[in-house]
Amino acid sequence: MRTFQPREDEIRLPDPNDAHRRRYTRRYRLKRGWVKNLWIGTALLMLCFPLLPVVLALGLLSAFLSFAILDETA
Repeated sequence: MRTFQPREDEIRLPDPNDAHRRRYTRRYRLKRGWVKNLWIGTALLMLCFPLLPVVLALGLLSAFLSFAILDETA
């Protein structure tokens, strides 16, 4: 996988005045990993229980949790 990614010296550092600089931090990347795993688990549950009320409830709950995890104030 590393062959497809740029080398460390080719990665640009974000501008300190950039409004999205928090997205480049290690903490935010860890949070994104949590959200990715949350959605994978939710998708597996949706496949196990393909009923409309279950799918809608899990989807809305996952969306809420995703926004709560990635909230920049936390």
